Order: sequence, then C-alpha cells, then structure tokens
Amino acid sequence: MNSFTRRLQLQGAAGAIEVLRDDPEAATQGIAFIAHPHPLFGGTMDNKVVQTLARAFVQAGWTAVRFNFRGVGASAGEHDEGRGETDDMLSLVSQIAPEGPVALAGFSFGAFVASGALHALWPVREIRKVVLVGTAASRFAVPVIPPDAHDRTLVLHGEQDDTVALTAVMDWARPQALPVTVVPGGGHFFHGQLPLLKSLVARHLRS
Repeated sequence: MNSFTRRLQLQGAAGAIEVLRDDPEAATQGIAFIAHPHPLFGGTMDNKVVQTLARAFVQAGWTAVRFNFRGVGASAGEHDEGRGETDDMLSLVSQIAPEGPVALAGFSFGAFVASGALHALWPVREIRKVVLVGTAASRFAVPVIPPDAHDRTLVLHGEQDDTVALTAVMDWARPQALPVTVVPGGGHFFHGQLPLLKSLVARHLRS
C-alpha cells in the first residue's frame, strides 16, 4: 500500500496468521486492527474497502494492521463462523499492541468480528476509535456497542446495500440509540464512493 508496508506472519490458535502492517511516517495515535469481509464469499485483507480503511487510518497517524482470517491466503485453519476469527483478532492485538491505545475496524463480516473483539477488550483496554462499515447485522448476532463507546464509534452503511439491508442495521442500532451514518446511493462495496468513505472515516478519526 505504501513504502512502509510490511508483510508479517504471526501465530493464532489455528496456526499462522498472514498480516499486513502499514506504518505512517509518524505514528502518533496507536495501532488499528482492520477485519475483512466474509472469507467464504471471497473476502480477504486486500478487499478495496479494507484497503480504504487502512489508508484512512494511516493518513490520520495510526499504524494499520490488516490480516487474513483463518483459511484465507497464507493463514492456517478453517472458517469458524466468527468465533475463531474473533479469537485471532484478539490474539493479534495482544501480540502487536500489548499496551497503549488501539482502534478496531471491520467491513461486513469483519464488522461483526470487530464488534466481538470490542466487547471483549472494552473492559480492559483503551479502545480509542471504532469503525464499522456495512455491518452484517442481517446475517449474524452482532454484539451491542458498549454505551461508553458510542462517541468513539462510527457506523457507516450504504443506503442501497443489497447484501445487508439498511433496515437490518437500523434494527440493530435502534435499541442502542447508536447513530448510523448513511451514504446516499451507496451499495455494499461502495463502488465509485471509496473516496467519500475514506473522507468520512478520516473525519471521524480527527474528531
């Protein structure tokens, strides 16, 4: 992604985890962990939305860590419907950022995994920012966002998402009184709107 991108291989419960780490010229904020969409439908850490999230974090002074879920690319293991994938995300946080501020982000299935990681980490770690894009609320039981984390959380969804209907995300968010930012005309993959997506995430990271 840039001259500061490094390819790593770390260990999770299922074996090797393939990781890409993007470092800004001057890291001033912390380390952001970004989860990709559903691996059984072609999701990888090279997904365009995931790359856009990484660019937004790097631009804002965060180190961005993307990784392939178990069974994807060079990552060992098999798909585990979110359970093992959440464990792997938590394992990377403990290995790469054992202390200090972190951010969690994810796209689609990855937003489901990131919200599970947030649920586990919130009581014990400083989670400075959360970004959930195209949250797969129609397909998985996405954990609620801790009330104290609402101000740090950006939930983005496309108005015309035909993979995860906006109504499903609103039904998940409504009982929490959790705001949802809707991109007019946006589809699940934000075709033609990735610069806008990046801008919205960057604005949240600056706030």
